[in-house]
Amino acid sequence: MRDSPPKSQSPDATCARSGPGNALCEYGLAELDAAIDSLGQRGNEIHAGVHHARKALRRTRAMLALGAPALGPGARFLDRALREVNHRLSPLRDAHALVETLDRLHTKARDDATREALDHARRGASRRRAAMAHQSEFTRELQRAHAIVTTLRAALTGLPWETISPSVVADAMAAAEQKAASACERACKRDDAEAWHRWRRRMRRISQQHRALVAAGVPVNADEFDKNLTEQLGVLQDLNLLVAHCGKDSPFSTCRSTLRRFAKRTLAKQRKRIRSVVTLAANDAA
Repeated sequence: MRDSPPKSQSPDATCARSGPGNALCEYGLAELDAAIDSLGQRGNEIHAGVHHARKALRRTRAMLALGAPALGPGARFLDRALREVNHRLSPLRDAHALVETLDRLHTKARDDATREALDHARRGASRRRAAMAHQSEFTRELQRAHAIVTTLRAALTGLPWETISPSVVADAMAAAEQKAASACERACKRDDAEAWHRWRRRMRRISQQHRALVAAGVPVNADEFDKNLTEQLGVLQDLNLLVAHCGKDSPFSTCRSTLRRFAKRTLAKQRKRIRSVVTLAANDAA
């Protein structure tokens, strides 16, 4: 199973032959190939396959956004279709994501009670993940997604890739960075989980677009600050996921209160840490 496209790809016969559009088309084809391969995984790899497939679909959507103004309605149709596939796969991914989140957060526990609660929750989440993999609905959804993505791959080659110019890409990146800056300002002013999640999605989109441009051979101003910040926002998302599973319908009935206190306390510290990093970066830039 491939987690990322090879460094070099043979050009598809129907892709444009010059300019950034050709390279972006090849990148998109490689990502969709990775998604198709991942959706075909079975056995112990099935949940990881869903994770890698959804990642590849998000990367394809980020790439499409770079050329959206030039690619026309066909690109908008593809973007909506890819988003729908990802949305339908999200419940399957969530079961696996919770297990991974509990594994990562275990290193942040500072007392035995919290570690025991995380271990207990992890065992329960792992059992639910395994049970889901054996459900017929799970298999049907994977087969459906596999068929749709295969069709969308063929449609990708029909877009007018030759219409993408460097200025189109530059304008798209500038717009993405402006949206991320606005989302950052809103998130740092409040403790609203959705505002922080929106900022994380904006930062992830920029990271994915940088990845696409590098693969396409387009010069990119790589910012180590942005990479580190994206990782820190990922930690925040782990904590938000745990909080979301500690409500009234929590599957962690016997240890819900312990996990919720741990997640809320660590969440506040993580937001404070990120605000400090953003402030420091702003002062350095001034």
